[in-house]
Amino acid sequence: MPELALHHVSLEVAPDDVGRTVEFWEVLGFERLSAPDSIAEYVTWLERGASQVHLIHTPEPGVPVVGHAAVVAPGDFEETVGALRAAGFEFEESHELWGERRGFAVGPGGHKVEVMAAPPQPGRAAG
Repeated sequence: MPELALHHVSLEVAPDDVGRTVEFWEVLGFERLSAPDSIAEYVTWLERGASQVHLIHTPEPGVPVVGHAAVVAPGDFEETVGALRAAGFEFEESHELWGERRGFAVGPGGHKVEVMAAPPQPGRAAG
């Protein structure tokens, strides 16, 4: 049996923001994936490794004020931050909690995504 892990996060996105939101996640190393035919008209799926982001197309998306998804930068942290900014996305660096750089990017629909140079060690919340 495979190890249990968080498989995906679903985010509500306005239909007009879907294309730009896909660009945002592509900068973070995700690639578009075909969604099941029965729902493909209403969702866009993206994948990086074993993790997925499901964009749910809805005219009035709910966006958390503080809640967020978190990902490890797909390569060099500084290059990822530069690529986000070059693509026109906001990024604000935050203080290190476990000895690694991190910050928050903001997607087109207002979703915050924490971008980390590396995650904390398993079983350890902070350094």
